[in-house]
Parts: sequence; C-alpha cells; structure tokens
Amino acid sequence: MESTTWVTARALAKGAAAPLEPASVPLADALGTRLAAPLTALVAVPGVDVSAMDGYAVAGAGPWRVAGRVLAGGACYGAELRPGEAVEIATGAPTPAGASAVLPYEHAAVDGARVNGPVEIGRHIRQRGEDIAEGAVVLGAGAVVTPVALGLAAALGHDELLVRPRPRVAVLITGDEVVREGLPAPGRVRDAIGPFLPGLVAWAGGRVASTGVLPDGREALRAALETAWETGAADVVVVCGASSKGPADHLRAVLGDLGADVIVDGVAVRPGHPQLLARLPGGALAVGLPGNPFAALGAALTLLAPILRELAGIPVRTETSALAGAVRAHPRDTRLVPVRRSGRGAVPVGHDRPGSLWGAALADALAVVPPGWAGEQVELIELPLGG
Repeated sequence: MESTTWVTARALAKGAAAPLEPASVPLADALGTRLAAPLTALVAVPGVDVSAMDGYAVAGAGPWRVAGRVLAGGACYGAELRPGEAVEIATGAPTPAGASAVLPYEHAAVDGARVNGPVEIGRHIRQRGEDIAEGAVVLGAGAVVTPVALGLAAALGHDELLVRPRPRVAVLITGDEVVREGLPAPGRVRDAIGPFLPGLVAWAGGRVASTGVLPDGREALRAALETAWETGAADVVVVCGASSKGPADHLRAVLGDLGADVIVDGVAVRPGHPQLLARLPGGALAVGLPGNPFAALGAALTLLAPILRELAGIPVRTETSALAGAVRAHPRDTRLVPVRRSGRGAVPVGHDRPGSLWGAALADALAVVPPGWAGEQVELIELPLGG
C-alpha cells in the first residue's frame, strides 16, 4: 500500500472520530474538559441581601439603639428593624428586613448601647442577585473548565457539570529490548515514549486509562487488543512499536486477524513513516506509533492528537510562520522540524534524528515542511509544554 500524504493522514484521523456523548461528572473530574451545555446560576449571588462591611445595619436616621448582632453563617436577625434601631453585623451576614444602610465600624461613634455616624441610603448593602442573578448564563457551551470555572460552578450550586468527557486511551508498550527504569544493558533501550505519552494525551484532551507492557509476539499483542475492545475500556488504543515491517513488528498482522478496518497504513513523513490508524471491531480506534521516540512523537501529533481533540470536542487552531533558518525539504515526504518561535520566524533547533527527543525538547513547535518546499510560510504544530 502506498503511503498516505501527511495532510491526508491528519484529515483521515480527524474524520475517523466524532465528539463523545456529553456526560455529567463530579466537579473534581471536570477540570480541563469543555462544557457541553451553558453553565447557569442555580442560585443568586448573593443569595440574600448581605452586608458588604463589618459594622452596623441601621434603619432610619441616627442615632440608633443597638438591638442585637448578626454574624456571617449564623441565623438571620429574627425581627424587622424599626427606625432608630441597629444591629451589629459582619461582612457577608444577611441584613435584617428594614435595614436602610450599613454603617462601617470605622465611621461609627459608639456610646454604650447607642451608635451614630454618617450613612447613605443603601450604602454597603449588597442586594440579592447583585453579582449574578439566579438563572443567569455565566459560561457558554464549549468553555474550558478551568480551576476558576470549577470554583464558580460550586458557588452557583453545582455538584456536577455536563461536559464533553475526556477520551480514554489505553497505551500498549511493546518490545523485548525496552526497559522502563535504570540504565539499559547493551542491546537494550530505555522507554522514552511511555513517559511523554500521558502528558501529550492530556494536552490533546484525553486521559490515559491504562498502560500495558508487552513482550514481542503476535499472541500477546492480539490478546491485549482484544481485551481493549471487548471490555470497551478505551476509546483509543495506542501501540508503541510493532508498527514497522520487521520480524518483530506484528501490529499489521494482528489487525488483520481481528478484522480491523485499516484507515492509514504508513504516512509519507519524516520522521514517523511507519505509523498506523485502524478501527477495531468494537469501534475503538487503534493508533500504531513507531518505536523511535521522535518518530513516535511526530506520529502522535499526526494521528493521535487530532483524534483526541475531535473526541473531546476541542477546536483546532492553525498557526503558520516563516522559517528563520536553513531547512532542507524532502522531494516526496513531509518533514517535521523542531523549531522555536521568534520575532523573525520559526528557528530550527537541530538535533532531529528519529531516535532522539533532544531537538523536540529544545523546541516549542514542529514546523511542517511539505515536499519540495520553496521557502513559503509553513504550518506550526504546537508542542505540549506542560501546565
């Protein structure tokens, strides 16, 4: 099968996914998702007329006789204030019926049980719904649920939010030569893909639901993929390694055994040519990433990130830039080049061999250099830089 162009592969990845059905989740699980419906106020803010200052709630003209005290969080004053009466009041406490203003402590002259001072009708009383009216729409559908948005939702009476859920990703790391900790022995390599995938998945709108480490072999990979789609525990399965055509690369054969629908089989891009996209019989998507770390990163940004954003309902912003440095285009393949943005354009940082993440770690974007590029502006793919 002829390799798919990079532009077509990314479009196919996006088209293979559709936004997940909205779900109501507890506030603690909503951070970073997007609202599937407008956020409305279930209560007014403030919920009743409250004092904006520590002082005295007064009725009519002074001086006033102090008839009691009201604290924030305590019981409301039980009677309506009559002209000439006052109650000592704390900031945020409900103002009694009949109160015409609040006299702050710093303006009050106290003489035994009496208080006097200058007041202005309505001054220092926050009216019910003054900040937010009950039923008001405060955030629109599609808004990102930030930490501040969570606080707002809680203040407005919400325990759950209707959101676009984060797509669940199952990660399968293959390879007998891969070790996950310590110094690798001769002939072994440290896993550099597994550590960056959770952050990339979260940045693209998903969450890693499970991670499995598999030995090389057709049966182990088949069993893991069958489990993933039979249990319905993942929306996307990512297979690291096993996507090339060597003797230890079994992903294509296993997908054939399972009757999967292969959507992309190889992409004309450097690095990252041996990448795969298929739909498993249960409906989940399977993404095959190359075993070389930078190639895997490029493939993840080509196929995985567009899928996750589409599932999560996250719009994609396109950025273009001139290149401020020498870049050699390939005659047939798209090149993904690590760059740093600058005032004069995107500057290539080098160190971009398929097996090394050095250049990508120095960069803040990958420049998409099309085949036969002749110096025109290029697309930039933002790199996940952390929270």
